[in-house]
Amino acid sequence: MNTIARSVSTPRVDIDNARLGRLAIASLHAELACDLKPGLVTPFDTGSHDDMDAGTFLRSLFALRHYFRAIASAGARGDDFEVLRQHGIAAEIAMLRATGGVNTHRGAIFSLGLLVASAASHRQTSGTTPTGEQVCDGVRQWTHALDAAPLDPHSPGQRARTRHGVAGVREQAAAGYPILRTLALPTLRHALGAGLPREAALCHTLMQLLAHVDDLNLLHRGGAEGLRWAREQATGFIADGGAFAPAWRARLQTLCNAFAARRLSPGGSADLLACSWFLLQQEAV
Repeated sequence: MNTIARSVSTPRVDIDNARLGRLAIASLHAELACDLKPGLVTPFDTGSHDDMDAGTFLRSLFALRHYFRAIASAGARGDDFEVLRQHGIAAEIAMLRATGGVNTHRGAIFSLGLLVASAASHRQTSGTTPTGEQVCDGVRQWTHALDAAPLDPHSPGQRARTRHGVAGVREQAAAGYPILRTLALPTLRHALGAGLPREAALCHTLMQLLAHVDDLNLLHRGGAEGLRWAREQATGFIADGGAFAPAWRARLQTLCNAFAARRLSPGGSADLLACSWFLLQQEAV
């Protein structure tokens, strides 16, 4: 392991890992900064939350600034999954310390962390910049370890996963994030390519994710009925043109009000949105 570590610890590799780490934080910030996200925290609204605001998220991002660089370095070295897992555990502790115990980025620590490690691994082994789809597929190198990794039975997401019998992010990761490869990335690419500004493209992609993902945060807060209702609203928004429709902002503001009234928050979809932005942006780094 030490021989491998020395072989990849070059100034160029270190610079690439640092760039990936900064890009991960920037992607999480892009998700936070995006306005009009039903039920979610924005710089202007706390959505369906009374225990966090944009400041809480910013403190979390500051606490995580070293994590993504560290997990990129681990991916480039070819470290075992357990090393990645320990980086994630330490990052979660740092997040909770910074937020006073509020979970702002647990899902992103897991999914975005794995994607950062996969991107760094691909760059080291192939010497090329991967597509977002290749980064997703690269996570499958840890499939067996993911399947064997322990789960926290007391976490809200795991309780909802067990109660409702749906797959979670671990299953998505083990399969190479098909929801990102086949839905989120094509949606985001098309929206940007068609000329939508970044915020509109992100909102459009978020609603596509919301329409298709079994979001554990929604299940935890609203049960099966809450998830069904939320997916119906997102499906209707997309069917009416999504962010391509002339009055999309007013339509989405109405949905924001409705989600807040029901106290529903699609945090899992928000994590995947940040991952989507990272995957697209890393193609240019």
